[in-house]
Amino acid sequence: MAQKSKYKFRSRISEKQFRMLVKLFSADLMATQIAYLTGLNRNTVNRYLQGIREHIAAYCEEQFPFSGTVEVDESWFGARRVKGKRGRGAYGKTTVFGIYERNGHVYTEIVPDCSKSTLQAIIRGKVAAESVVNSDGWRGYNGLVDIGYGHFRVDHGKDEFARGHTHVNGIEGFWGIAKVRLAKFRGMAKSTFYLHLKETEFRYNHRNDNIYKILLSLLRNNPLK
Repeated sequence: MAQKSKYKFRSRISEKQFRMLVKLFSADLMATQIAYLTGLNRNTVNRYLQGIREHIAAYCEEQFPFSGTVEVDESWFGARRVKGKRGRGAYGKTTVFGIYERNGHVYTEIVPDCSKSTLQAIIRGKVAAESVVNSDGWRGYNGLVDIGYGHFRVDHGKDEFARGHTHVNGIEGFWGIAKVRLAKFRGMAKSTFYLHLKETEFRYNHRNDNIYKILLSLLRNNPLK
């Protein structure tokens, strides 16, 4: 029988169980572990986690604009590089573009390619005008000065990784964290990669905060359907 809940319409579990589920999710436990500790069916747990991740993704998309000094970079997730396939990235992988604000916040977006038009459309939509952009030497970043941004580069092709305050170490550090975390979701469907990516972004941006309390507030204001 459906029960009244602050966090979900027509909930079939008690509010106490739901809060425990959110607390265990906040601690980054897997669905199997959450099911064991709460006594809930794993399929039930997965349905709730899906809804929570969808709310997290929507929340992440609203956190803009970035400003000040930002770093931009692309990375690739998924299948191994296919021998004989060349080009930026790797054949068969999912391409992700990232923006890192020097205060420690990051934004990620799955992109179809790393062309100038694709990357700069995202930058213009997410980064405030007159911000300073740090990038590597990829040609997709050519012309940022022409549209109003300060722009400084490091040339990875010449083994240059920093020039004074010019570097992309922040976003590259996030890529490393994201790949380690996402590797634990073995066999993750490509269709769910976006939600896991945005969850990783959310956790990184709130790494010094109480994620449990943030999620309860988020779900209280916008309960799961």
